[in-house]
Amino acid sequence: MKISPYPTGRFSRFLHQTSAQFRELIYQCQIGSRYFDCGEEILRQGQPLQHLYVVPVGRVSMSIIAANGRRFQLGEADCDYHIYGEMEFFTQTPCQWNVVADEQMQVDIICLHKLTEVLQQNPEMMFFFASALAEDYQDSLDIYTNRLLHPIAYNIAYDLLVQKQANTLLGGFDKVNQEAERFGTSGRVYRRAVKELMDKGLITKGEQGLEIVDEAGLKAFLDASE
Repeated sequence: MKISPYPTGRFSRFLHQTSAQFRELIYQCQIGSRYFDCGEEILRQGQPLQHLYVVPVGRVSMSIIAANGRRFQLGEADCDYHIYGEMEFFTQTPCQWNVVADEQMQVDIICLHKLTEVLQQNPEMMFFFASALAEDYQDSLDIYTNRLLHPIAYNIAYDLLVQKQANTLLGGFDKVNQEAERFGTSGRVYRRAVKELMDKGLITKGEQGLEIVDEAGLKAFLDASE
């Protein structure tokens, strides 16, 4: 979640009116800052949560590793005062995801005990967490459902359309293996699915990664696959 509220939602008006107060509340609980190098973990899956972390600017990626060693990449986020560890803060459970710095960055450290106290004193600020977590839950569930219920080629096509048409919070990677993990598969299967879409004349490989060649055709491909 971000410190600044999402633009939509039932409580958006209240959240925007009190956003400065929420930011001040979060930073009342700051106990320091720390520099992270590229590739360094901010949160590690399975480890107890020690602090909340606010990333003012920088790119981070999130992944989870199953018991069989397979990795699922949720994607890469360009941070704008993003908070990490908020879910585990409320559930008081070990970290669910690995959160990794994808470039050098300074991260602000928030004390869990101080935050607990100020939220109890200002319960109306809970609306920020509740609204953001609800939005993130719906976005994540949409990703998981598509990954689970559709073939890889469909998911790649759908992802390209979403990335083009919407200002998404999570982006893809420039490395094939990481992109494959974002779709819950291997590099070999991912390449085969990309080739299928390229052979149909729907996409191509550009300097910035995969690009749509025939948007109408890609939409028709998705409609025919449902």
